[in-house]
Amino acid sequence: MTIRTLGLVSVLTAMAAGLAQGQPAGEPGFRLTSGDPTALIIERILVKVNGELFTQSDLEEAQIAELRLLPTPPQADAELRQTIQELTPELVGRIIDELLLTQRGREMGFTLSDAQFEEIVDGIKVENGFDDEQLVAALAESEGMTMADLRTSVEERMLIQQVEQVEVNNRIVMTGTEAREYYDEHLDEFSVPATVTLREIVVGSPPATGPLAAAGGAGSKATADAAHSRVTAGEDFAAVASEVSTAPSKENGGLIGPLNLSDLAEGIRARVEALEVGEISEVTETPSGYQILTLEAKTETTPIPFDSVRDSIVQSVAASRQADERNDYLARLREAAIIEWKDENLKQIYEAVVAARVSTSGV
Repeated sequence: MTIRTLGLVSVLTAMAAGLAQGQPAGEPGFRLTSGDPTALIIERILVKVNGELFTQSDLEEAQIAELRLLPTPPQADAELRQTIQELTPELVGRIIDELLLTQRGREMGFTLSDAQFEEIVDGIKVENGFDDEQLVAALAESEGMTMADLRTSVEERMLIQQVEQVEVNNRIVMTGTEAREYYDEHLDEFSVPATVTLREIVVGSPPATGPLAAAGGAGSKATADAAHSRVTAGEDFAAVASEVSTAPSKENGGLIGPLNLSDLAEGIRARVEALEVGEISEVTETPSGYQILTLEAKTETTPIPFDSVRDSIVQSVAASRQADERNDYLARLREAAIIEWKDENLKQIYEAVVAARVSTSGV
């Protein structure tokens, strides 16, 4: 209600200013209608798309619909204004796109028959356990819609989907050879990464300051060297780790992993890659203390068989191509359309959205 009120106030203010300057009622940019002889409805036109009007009320209704989709609606007026400012650019871009697509759908002869609409309505009623009156009431309460509004919405969505299917999706083709080439070029995306399982012994160092730091550090190094001698002599690494280590992993015999080799810090990865399974590293000073590692197990990078991922490749690449083809198709519709802006600010917003899409897709 706040949005609608602000919108109507701005319309009335702009109209009053125009009339004060001697502009006649009905000047381009406004539509005056009088369904009731005693009432005059002032409607601000924002843009004409191939002669079809998009008004201030249309924008406000679309903004309200977007706000309803938010998980947490804005609570304060300042937050509401900020949210509307953020969502409006993409919203305006989508609205113009959908106008162009629905117009194209009508040109192609697509329509929603009474039988189709009744089937959809019956499905909604069955799914929600509604009768006719309950459906009408639910639409009014939760969506602010009448049955006529619902039919318009369903038809527009159907037209858009049919145009996209015929003019965009049906043109997307990916051969088995292309899928295999994509697989070979992106093999790292379709591989199980190399892993390592380690055991560690860590002897913590004292703080680096204070009169006992040097003596404590020497003691820690001596303890680590002694542990290293024990495990290299054949004593069980897990048992020594449980006895000597100061790391949390001591509770599990020093076991850490399995870990993706690529996730390890560069210094540790270099030490691990130099080890064979069962081999024990030298004592190494680290920020957490003196560390000894042994490589418990490792697996190599393993490609996932092409046949197992072929369908997902086709779907992923097709989706990417569909997005590009849709942008290209919409660019052609925009180029052929007559778009007459009555609001310069909204025009600039729309042009910025289109320019961002072009820079992203190259269309």
